[in-house]
Amino acid sequence: MTTPTLAELETLFHTRRATIGIIGLGYVGLPLALVAAEAGFSVIGFDINSRRVDAINAGEQVIRYIPATRMEAALAGGRFKAATDFSGLGDCDAIIICVPTPLTRQREPDLSFVADTTRTIAITLRQGQLVVLESTTWPGTTVELVKPILEATGLVSGRDFFLAFSPEREDPGNPSYSTATIPKVVGGDGPEAGTLAQLLYGQFISAVVPVSSTQAAEAVKLTENIFRSVNIALVNELKTVYAAMGVDIWEVIEAASSKPFGFMPFYPGPGLGGHCIPIDPFYLTWKAREFDIETRFIELAGQINTRMPYLVVDQLAEALDRYFGHGLAGAHILVLGVAYKKNVDDVRESPALKLMELIDERGGLCEFHDPQVAALPPTRRHPRLSGKQSIPLDASTLAGFDAVLVATDHDGVDYALVAAQAKLVVDTRNVFARLGLSPQRLVKA
Repeated sequence: MTTPTLAELETLFHTRRATIGIIGLGYVGLPLALVAAEAGFSVIGFDINSRRVDAINAGEQVIRYIPATRMEAALAGGRFKAATDFSGLGDCDAIIICVPTPLTRQREPDLSFVADTTRTIAITLRQGQLVVLESTTWPGTTVELVKPILEATGLVSGRDFFLAFSPEREDPGNPSYSTATIPKVVGGDGPEAGTLAQLLYGQFISAVVPVSSTQAAEAVKLTENIFRSVNIALVNELKTVYAAMGVDIWEVIEAASSKPFGFMPFYPGPGLGGHCIPIDPFYLTWKAREFDIETRFIELAGQINTRMPYLVVDQLAEALDRYFGHGLAGAHILVLGVAYKKNVDDVRESPALKLMELIDERGGLCEFHDPQVAALPPTRRHPRLSGKQSIPLDASTLAGFDAVLVATDHDGVDYALVAAQAKLVVDTRNVFARLGLSPQRLVKA
């Protein structure tokens, strides 16, 4: 195929005649692929999971909040297809990397997925391609890790190909903001790359926010999630202090929210979940050590948040002892909700999994009900929970449990039934007070 010049690549993006390759068809890559296809681009989604690729090409609903009709429309129009054959990357004018960036067991960055993906891109890298990394990582990753791998081919960034970073900002299940309406931050390795990335995303994202470099764009994402992590840790700590004083943190936050300036509400919970907040701050703390800087504030927030499941299980055990004269050993506990947030089917880093594990370690017998999650997928951190299935929620089921622990407050749950039938409710989400329900025995945890 003919190698496009910089001007020709700009024209391909502007006229939407470019082919976009998106690597990783998960909660970030698949919505992005559909939005680009719906804007008129030809999109190839690449993934190593052949079962997922087959399901996508069959138009199946692989992510619960993405309607099958959207998948079917993109496939039928010929604008989108999924593939496991990465040789097709050579036919793409733009390649967007949307692969996981987890932590190791030692809570250090694991960039193996990014590195392996970049090596795969390098096999077919050609002149006139734009490569964009979207995976969350520490400032400097794009130019310190991705760029050298690609330039080992003999091609040069900014001259032969173009390199940029644009942090993903997906909020799964959010009815107010979607992939197309959340502003997109972009930073390039050089001005031409930045301009190309802005032009590309500007064709299918409502607003594009340029920054001066890939490092700045990488830092934007970390700052957003560290901000949330620190503030959630603050209200988690305040909850513990106020509870000891007999003060309801939920009432305090609601009243404080009436102030029209200088306050932003954050809410306590049983711990942090999802693919961002529990992980991203540690990417910066790790990188900061290279500069002999301690990130004590960030690390303290992480310690508070990761401690929350232990405190909740302690409260559960104390409530069982207070009301029934026994602790967790031999107690039957129903965990209500295992997704990391309400109304989604994503269990990544969900604190509910840690809660179940802790209950099991203390001799409790634990089951779960979740209208979004039929069975728990395999996880590296909680292998014993793999395959565990959601049980029905009815009066006879509730009668068999000593306590119901609310970990995730999905909308599609009959809380009135739980309030009427549960022997004890431990509520980490304030859902019963919010709905005006009064279980026989209620503990706000």
